[in-house]
Amino acid sequence: MARTYGDAVAALNTLQTNAAAIDAVRKAGKSMNHQSIPEMTEWCRRAGYEPADFDNLRPIHIAGTKGKGSTSAFVSSILTQYIPSPSQPNPLFNKIGLYTSPHLRFVRERIRINNEPLSEELFAKYFWETWDKLEESARARGEPTDKTAKPSYFRFLTVMAFHTYIREKVDTAIVECGVGGEYDCTNVIPSPSVTGITSLGIDHVQLLGNTIEEIAWHKAGIMKEGAPAYTVAQLPAAQDVLERRAVEKSVHLSTVQNNPLLQDIKLGLSALFQHSNASLAIMLASAHLQSLSYPLPSLFPSNLPPEFIRGLEQVCWPGRCEIRRESGIAWHLDSGHTLESIHLAASWFASEVMPPSSSHPPQQQQPPSSPSSITNASRPPRILLFNQQTRDAPSLARALFSTLSTTLSTPHPFTHAVFSTNLTFKETGYRPDL
Repeated sequence: MARTYGDAVAALNTLQTNAAAIDAVRKAGKSMNHQSIPEMTEWCRRAGYEPADFDNLRPIHIAGTKGKGSTSAFVSSILTQYIPSPSQPNPLFNKIGLYTSPHLRFVRERIRINNEPLSEELFAKYFWETWDKLEESARARGEPTDKTAKPSYFRFLTVMAFHTYIREKVDTAIVECGVGGEYDCTNVIPSPSVTGITSLGIDHVQLLGNTIEEIAWHKAGIMKEGAPAYTVAQLPAAQDVLERRAVEKSVHLSTVQNNPLLQDIKLGLSALFQHSNASLAIMLASAHLQSLSYPLPSLFPSNLPPEFIRGLEQVCWPGRCEIRRESGIAWHLDSGHTLESIHLAASWFASEVMPPSSSHPPQQQQPPSSPSSITNASRPPRILLFNQQTRDAPSLARALFSTLSTTLSTPHPFTHAVFSTNLTFKETGYRPDL
């Protein structure tokens, strides 16, 4: 078998996809969940690792429904300000790992070092090392070396990420949960330095339950005795569950309020709701540094170190409240996929397109009834590109329309709408590493 990056992606795609795994658990009535951590522990052992080996990564573990990827990116951006650079003459770290999911453009995005996705060469190298270790373990046991010798797509990538970070001698790994927390395969981490839980909402009900209390129970599963835990303001029912589970686990749980200093910091992720994620990231990064006996300035967090400010300003997280500009076009990109996230994304978009001199949404005249008149030269085109393949797309689209119609005071927030599939190419279908 060839060993290029393309070959690695092709082999990875033969494993069960995460969507298929979720559907299988749903059909099994969630019975597979309870075996997740023992099974993941065994996969790690087959790859040559005990879970305790991951303590060397001094991991930061983050769960939540909304904002866990953004919060993870904020933490990574802050900590990478402490690696060698012209602005950091006294570095604390050399390499910071960031493991997130899903990816936006290519699978290498999931495994980052110093905020950069693995190169194709490194991805192929560590993919095949992991693949070979699992096959060697199966062979030693007298088992087949086919697909059954490897875990599912997401579990494989998680094992591979840990392997990558250990081989690359990463100083700290920020690990974002995949789904839930208690039974998520990333929860094989035994001793994080700190854990964080972002805003909670209703999502993945087939796995986590359809109430906020059930979902909070799962998310709280990442808390570990000996590691402080932080969360943001939650619905009272969710907060009660988090606090009860913290007591059960002998964990000190703190609720983080928005840091007022953020009003004067231009965050790399510009939406107002990102203040909650950034505030949580500040406390997670500070707790991690304190676990390493690194001194923070007096009056922290009312007095942020310059490294924190730079990290908050320089964070880059594509597809989350992202604006890209080219000649004559401004692209506003967001990957929200829950009702709450769609509402926040719509509010962010509205704030970006409203006239800057207006403190209220512009009052627009009712457009003529003729559809063609809506797109005439008197109104610049505003085009919606909408993609959703696995959730309730009609409900999400309606929520987007409702929020924008209300906020912008117009029954026609867009002049055109395009609904797309995930097909990358007309003739050949999906791009392999999408």
